Amino acid sequence: MRKRKSKAQKFTIGMKKKLAVLFVIVLTAFVGLSIRLILINRDNGKEYEKQVLSQQKYDSSTIPYRRGEILGANGTVLAYSEKVYNVILDAKLVLSGKDNKYLDPTVNALVQQFAFDEGEIRNYISEHPDSQYYTLAKQLTYDQISDFQTMITPGSETFDENVQGVWFEESYVRKYPNGSMACDVIGFTTSDNNGIFGLEEYYNDTLSGSNGRTYGYIDEDSNLERTTIPATDGNSIVTTIDGNLQSIVEKYLQEFNDTYKDAFREGNGANNIGCVIMNVNNGDVLAMASYPKFDLNDTKNTDNLIGMPRVDERGLKIAGESIYDSGVYITQQMIDEMSDEEKMWNLNALWRNFCISDTYEPGSVAKPFTVATGLESGCITGNEVYDCTGYMEFGGHKIYCHNKFGDGAVSVERGIEISCNVAMMKIGQVIGADTFAKFQKSFGFGLKTNVDLAGEARTEGLTYAAQDMGSSELATGTFGQGFNVDMIEMITAFSSLVNGGKYYEPHVVSKILNSSGATVKSIEPRVLRQTISESTSEKIIQYCNQVVAGDEGTGKTARPAGYMIGGKTGTAETIPRKNRQYVVSFMGYAPADDPQIAIYVVVDRPNAMDQADAKFATRVVRKVLTEALPYLNIPMTEPVTEEEQAELDELREKEIMMSAAQQSEATVDADGNPIETEGGTPLLDEDGNPVLDEDGNPVMQEASDGDNSENADGENGENSENSEGDEGIWEKIPEDELSTTNDENSEPVWKSFEIDEETGYYIDPETGDLINPEDGHSIGGDGLPDYNPPEEDNN
Repeated sequence: MRKRKSKAQKFTIGMKKKLAVLFVIVLTAFVGLSIRLILINRDNGKEYEKQVLSQQKYDSSTIPYRRGEILGANGTVLAYSEKVYNVILDAKLVLSGKDNKYLDPTVNALVQQFAFDEGEIRNYISEHPDSQYYTLAKQLTYDQISDFQTMITPGSETFDENVQGVWFEESYVRKYPNGSMACDVIGFTTSDNNGIFGLEEYYNDTLSGSNGRTYGYIDEDSNLERTTIPATDGNSIVTTIDGNLQSIVEKYLQEFNDTYKDAFREGNGANNIGCVIMNVNNGDVLAMASYPKFDLNDTKNTDNLIGMPRVDERGLKIAGESIYDSGVYITQQMIDEMSDEEKMWNLNALWRNFCISDTYEPGSVAKPFTVATGLESGCITGNEVYDCTGYMEFGGHKIYCHNKFGDGAVSVERGIEISCNVAMMKIGQVIGADTFAKFQKSFGFGLKTNVDLAGEARTEGLTYAAQDMGSSELATGTFGQGFNVDMIEMITAFSSLVNGGKYYEPHVVSKILNSSGATVKSIEPRVLRQTISESTSEKIIQYCNQVVAGDEGTGKTARPAGYMIGGKTGTAETIPRKNRQYVVSFMGYAPADDPQIAIYVVVDRPNAMDQADAKFATRVVRKVLTEALPYLNIPMTEPVTEEEQAELDELREKEIMMSAAQQSEATVDADGNPIETEGGTPLLDEDGNPVLDEDGNPVMQEASDGDNSENADGENGENSENSEGDEGIWEKIPEDELSTTNDENSEPVWKSFEIDEETGYYIDPETGDLINPEDGHSIGGDGLPDYNPPEEDNN
């Protein structure tokens, strides 16, 4: 027992000594470590803290996706996204270096590479020393930042470790390389990369992708690790829009506006003018444009508002002070006085696609549908002949024909050719309200076409149901008044009339591609229903061909050089009636014997005293098709006359002038339209082209003084047989294009009336009304149309 106790006592004493020594060593180590931590925190704590925070900032960031492209049918890029960079300054990091060692090198590098104001940068850093995010510049290209990027990239030749606190934030900006081309169709994007209007809005989910993310963190060994989730780029869409056709259409809409701008009243050439070209055999929209237009890269430029009708907060046009004005037209002074909110109301009106978003009464372009309804339902055979006395009575009211003096015996075919309202009203009586309403729905009137564009108007409720259609509503409906449509609705339905009866769903996109260019989806033509039989379609083509080819055809001025086409003119009086405001149009197809394309031009309230003239539309159609049909490789169907050959030669010469105008000071602009010079304005021929002298130089004329004399711009005096001087903006219509009376070989009754010296119009001796010498259209002596009730077409 004693021995065991001695050993325990000996071990305890030894351990105590060892523990004492160990304790002293550990304590000394902890004291030293504590002192070291205190010193590090005192001298370098901020720097180390900043380095950790800066790693989190740089290495945990969003990777933006790239929005898909919008391509034309031929591969033309209509919209794309370009990567851009924002220059971000971290003032706290710049000041984190010992003795501000990062400040001067960083500021000097920014000034040298980006030409920033040195004083502004230094002031900001001084006043905001804790700021970690300040945008110095936005949306710079890679070329603009590349030199600075290498300066802050370790391992590069120009790397400078003292340049700190500057980094680049990536994003994408939407670009439209063709400016205003197809602006209504394409639409644009907001600052947050969301599409509004057109394809950008309709296909927003398709074009959009999803952002990626880069995560940075420190592992157990203090090494920086990164995890990256890549961005998913949006898909691209291939449209049916043919860039060349689109350019042709837009050129002539611009020319129309240049010709008629400020002609009768201050403002654009019309409230709106639209044109759509469609493949009748598959529903492809080949071109779609309207005027006024805007630059997709500068959507809020208020210069584009000048000349437009002014709208209120509801988007409704503000009425003019007299019947001669359909609205109040925007001037620069108005824009200067507008609030930001008022500007936005009017910009939204500018951005609307007239071809799908605005409704109107179609007028006489609806007459082929009336005849097709009668033929398909068996109510008529097409061999009927009607007696047109100039009007019909319904409920004690007279509804007039375009020729209030009567057209005499009118067959079904001639009723389309001369656009006889009375013949249509009599066909409507045979058809009846039930059948008429049924076929209107079949043609799609009152229904959305579901075209793949944002903003298509709803026309439900803008047509009459059978139970609501009285005798006068049925009568006026037969010639396109009393119900509303939009352009895409009309041309889609009309295509079914001339393609054998197949109603195709219209579409603007043919394919969807992924970011690698592979096809994700093909959008095939879709037949929704059969509207009429092939035999009825053949008869409608036969009748509509006469509108252009017939001796009395109202659409002869639509025929392009070397081609025969078919179609139908239209003139519809707007509401309120008797306001002298009209929507005129031409719906056509080419070639006449085998329709391949349809074209529809609508002119909403042209800038003229007498708006009820479909030639405002037919002349645009003629010019568009003269260029478009050869481009589409559609062979000529008619011999080219000397006059037409001269026209084609002038067109080629005009193209040469356009090219020359880009290299020197020319008298035509980029679209080949004459511009005013000190010597005056080039003299225009009947098609609006500059007249050239023997040396190929434009013949100049003095600018008009704008008065209302018989030689002033406008139609006053220009259509009179006795008028002299320049024709101004109106071209004199050949005698063989004028309307005739019952006897095709006799002069119209109104040609025996006296002529008003001021206007050149004939004067009805019974009523005092003025009569347009071109087509016999009557204008009331008090300035109001002589219609009662006036719900009829006045073609």
